[in-house]
Amino acid sequence: MKTNNYYSYLLLLLLISFTGAKTYAYDIAVANADGVTIYYNYINEGTELEVTSGDSKYIGAVNIPNEVTYMNRKRNVTSIGESSFDYCDGITSITIPNSVTSIENFAFRYCTCLTSITIPNFVTLIGKGAFVGCYGLTSVTIPNSVTNIGGSAFSGCYNLTSVTIPNSVTTIGSDAFNGCTGLQKVIVNDIAGWCRITFGGIYGTSNPLYYAHHLYSDENTEITSLNIPNSVTKIGKYAFYGCSGLTSVTIPNSVKSIESHAFRNCI
Repeated sequence: MKTNNYYSYLLLLLLISFTGAKTYAYDIAVANADGVTIYYNYINEGTELEVTSGDSKYIGAVNIPNEVTYMNRKRNVTSIGESSFDYCDGITSITIPNSVTSIENFAFRYCTCLTSITIPNFVTLIGKGAFVGCYGLTSVTIPNSVTNIGGSAFSGCYNLTSVTIPNSVTTIGSDAFNGCTGLQKVIVNDIAGWCRITFGGIYGTSNPLYYAHHLYSDENTEITSLNIPNSVTKIGKYAFYGCSGLTSVTIPNSVKSIESHAFRNCI
């Protein structure tokens, strides 16, 4: 019969075996030019890096570099990883480099002290819940590279007053702007592109016009008389839902279908 001492010995060996084992979820940690430690994971077979969370929360101003040198090898930073700045309510500003092409799910969830952010011109994806609860944000300009805005991406950003959405966007997920009650302006630079956007869900809160009510062609020019261009063949679901600032709409012969709720609550 094995003694209690024997089992104690086995337990000790087990504890020792875990000592020094990796207990964090990042691959490397490297200080940026400001001396702030940023945590990364290797992606794309180790050829690139994504920003991730680490041993401690990020605070203050965080500047993410374009590339990182580690063990005498340089790698580009191409992604803000999932939940990388999750609940980092001490962040006041963040600089995202042009090397980044995706902002993944919940990347900046509840970064409540973040008042502004510049999304680089090479980002194609803004993931699900990427900025959910960032109620310090007052305006967001989405660059021409973005094609997909995930569900609940800006949900709860109730101090957001304006949002600029380019014609590159094809999909806006369910509840993307849910709770953005402070919105006053939706700025689009191409009405044809706006007509083609697919809005997720079955309710208007994926469309920022649900709250903003006013559509602009630039920062200062409101569209009250809407002329749909001849390149449009379909006006999608919820396209102008809640746009009560409209007084007239001209629809060309090229349009073959107007989908459900397209002009709902355009009072």
